[in-house]
Amino acid sequence: MIRARLLIKGRVQGVGYRANTRRMANHLKLKGWVRNLPNGDVEAVVEGCEPEVDRLIQWCHRGPTSAYVREIKVEKTEANHEFPDFRVKK
Repeated sequence: MIRARLLIKGRVQGVGYRANTRRMANHLKLKGWVRNLPNGDVEAVVEGCEPEVDRLIQWCHRGPTSAYVREIKVEKTEANHEFPDFRVKK
């Protein structure tokens, strides 16, 4: 099990990015959260088996149809199992 922290830059707010990330994470049985940042970026923390986490990261490079992802920074560490599910943070 691993944890990945993602910082997603581009046109990623107001395009359904968080809701679609949650949908994909739930489909992959991942846990964690996603939220908008005040500067227009999106941040996500996700935990699960490495192949599924990597699939979510690949999806995040595209995002939903109306998003434009310019850059993603990813930090991987060991999972600490603190999340009961995957949710959108306000």
